[in-house]
Amino acid sequence: MYTEAKELNGKSTVMDENRQKILLVDDEPDILEFIRYNLEKEEYEVKTASNGRDALQIAKSFHPDLIILDVMMPEMDGIETCHELRKMEDIGNTLITFLTARNEDYTLIAGLESGADDYITKPIKPRVLVSRVKALLRRRSLIAAHPNEIKAGPITIDLQKYLVSLDGQPMELPKKEFDLLFLLASAPGKVFKREEILSSVWGNDVIVGERTIDVHIRKLREKLGEHLIRTVKGVGYKFEF
Repeated sequence: MYTEAKELNGKSTVMDENRQKILLVDDEPDILEFIRYNLEKEEYEVKTASNGRDALQIAKSFHPDLIILDVMMPEMDGIETCHELRKMEDIGNTLITFLTARNEDYTLIAGLESGADDYITKPIKPRVLVSRVKALLRRRSLIAAHPNEIKAGPITIDLQKYLVSLDGQPMELPKKEFDLLFLLASAPGKVFKREEILSSVWGNDVIVGERTIDVHIRKLREKLGEHLIRTVKGVGYKFEF
């Protein structure tokens, strides 16, 4: 279903009511306006809040697909807000990413432990911001299709605990290895092109070497066995069992 949207770049556009929704939370008006403008150009539906308490109220009725949450805010900081968001039943499958300044690295562990899925470092360029958001929302689509866990042959991937089990034996993987395995195992037999893997796992927001994917595949094979991930020469990789 489509409705008439507000003017964007001087033109009235018709928007899909089912477009993806983003809640943006930051106490700096300039940052709110900058990020909102760039996300609305991509036709996302965006609501904003300038503090954590307002964000909690908006989230209840807005049901966002993604929440972009500043860490340092007065009254209720981002980490406390994230804790409260994760207690809300309707926010269970919503992705939360923090906005952090470069000198706030010490907060990242606490932020991820509070229930956040990722973080974006400020200052951020518009192209990088949009790329990260698209990658996060693709990940949400996969999670929605597999809300609790993926079982593929001898592999079980627990999306809640961020753990992988091989033949019932649990193991912890570094984040990029986990995300790469999750992507491949979400569609056994499908050949994922290298460009698709880079976009989904790395988000095209960092410069990585040509062999980055190959190195991560090699590490996964060392831990899981050689037979589960196949190379399709000149194309990419697929998971099969």
